Amino acid sequence: MTRLFGTDGIRGRAGQFPLDAATIEVLGASVARQLQILTSKSEPVIVIGRDTRESGSWIERAFCAGAVRAGASCHSAGVITTPGVAFLARTLPADAGVVISASHNPYQDNGIKIFSPSGKKLDDAVERLIEADLNNPSAAHEHCGEASAPVRSSESQELQKRYLDFLSEEIARDLNLTNLKIVVDCANGAASDLAPELFRRLGATIIAINNKPDGRNINYNCGSLHIEGLQKTVVEEGADFGVAFDGDADRALFVDSRGTFVDGDATLWVLAKNLQNRGKLNHGIVVATVMSNIGLEIALQSKGIRLVRKDVGDKYVLEELLRSGTSLGGEQSGHVILPELSLAGDGMITTLCLLRAMADEGQPLDRLIEGFKRYPQVLVNVSVTEKPPFEQLPDVQKTAKEIESLLGDRGRLLLRYSGTERLARVMIEGENQALIDEQANRLAQAIKDAIGVEVWTNQQ
Repeated sequence: MTRLFGTDGIRGRAGQFPLDAATIEVLGASVARQLQILTSKSEPVIVIGRDTRESGSWIERAFCAGAVRAGASCHSAGVITTPGVAFLARTLPADAGVVISASHNPYQDNGIKIFSPSGKKLDDAVERLIEADLNNPSAAHEHCGEASAPVRSSESQELQKRYLDFLSEEIARDLNLTNLKIVVDCANGAASDLAPELFRRLGATIIAINNKPDGRNINYNCGSLHIEGLQKTVVEEGADFGVAFDGDADRALFVDSRGTFVDGDATLWVLAKNLQNRGKLNHGIVVATVMSNIGLEIALQSKGIRLVRKDVGDKYVLEELLRSGTSLGGEQSGHVILPELSLAGDGMITTLCLLRAMADEGQPLDRLIEGFKRYPQVLVNVSVTEKPPFEQLPDVQKTAKEIESLLGDRGRLLLRYSGTERLARVMIEGENQALIDEQANRLAQAIKDAIGVEVWTNQQ
């Protein structure tokens, strides 16, 4: 059976299996049937939203047609962010939230994410049952042609307003942005209407860029993947602050008034200090991933805060936050989770919290990021013929231990295999670029001698 669900739902080229209309209709029906079993309801409620890709509307209609045919009730929020759907699923309440988006991918791609009202994805066992339906050719083509289900624009507008009211009246309660000029890069995505409206409600002067989606320009040379345009606009406009979202606005990256890039690590640093000052940083811990820069770890240590690292992926950050009862976690990519506010990473919530930190401290962002120094980093990839545990490669282990000893507590070595390619990845961070370059290539050569084919380098 073909595995269709990845860590972020089903994703692929729109119009091709499994994102063709007939298969999506089967998906809608299968999800409805599984919800009937899980909830013991004959008519489970699904809330659905999408980003601005040209394929989103017909994918939504196909999914809803299948779900309604199988007995579900579908409520469309129209174009809305992924965390917006998560909020609506929790508060309507609904039995599931469905997001049609491929996040930061180009417009030709799309995806379908399904999660419970708690914000968690479906259990793996349920995903396997749905995959069995989708892999059945007779079921997948039982209903041919473009399906249709009614989508009421008035309902979409009401649901979007409910989400904006939550952000402006609850998350941003008593936050006054009257004296701030903010540049908002909407990535021509799901935040194009919502984000400028949110910050205008709070009194800020807004310069919105990349907020005119045409179905094909989502993420194109804009948003969190291309921060240069935001940096330029902030400086030219004399703005106080800039924010860039990705296509579905679950992530946000920032620019200070000088045009300096503020990534997810620097954001965690600012938010951690603010929560600590307010007595709300539970257990004195911040959760991040193995890819967060050692500079974050060292900066947090200076404030008596411990960094706990998990595998790459926001789901692993969330699992640790819930397990340990801590208050803040996230990724270098700008995906930040504050579980007391939302279990979903929400770029607009992250932005509001950063703006609140600026207001609390009476300081601009460039002052708040002081104390965080991003250490030089080098990444060397080695094409390999196999992926044995590194512990089984004596020369590799010996070299790695020597490098770790050399780096001490002012550097970091991360050695891992790619999850999708035949690659070994050597990542080293340290104070001296020349030193870490030399040591990364030394370890890469040891891997190549043992199991490798080719070596190439990336620097940050």
